[in-house]
Amino acid sequence: MPSLRVLIADDESIRLLSLGSQLAALGHRVVAEATQGDEAVRLAQEHLPDLAILDIKMPVMDGIEAAERITRQHPIPIILLTAYNEAQLVERAARANISAYLMKPVAEEDLLPAITLART
Repeated sequence: MPSLRVLIADDESIRLLSLGSQLAALGHRVVAEATQGDEAVRLAQEHLPDLAILDIKMPVMDGIEAAERITRQHPIPIILLTAYNEAQLVERAARANISAYLMKPVAEEDLLPAITLART
């Protein structure tokens, strides 16, 4: 798989650090990090990543709304991360054409297939 330019967003800095390390180990490059959904939308416009990995629960704008706004302006695959297994969130994610939905904590062995599928 070619190296991807990735935008990551999570309101917990330790998760951003962990996710960034996992992506680097898989040969990908984090081009932007956000802690809020609206910031992720702005950074996606600025950096034009190949893929975005967004936490669902973030301040100001949740990851699903951010994903919808990002893909309207720059259609890319989006992977959502969540610690919640709520049916309503899964339904919203499906309507937003999310490429993958991963439960936290994310293991590197789960991330690789999610990225591969998102890119197909």
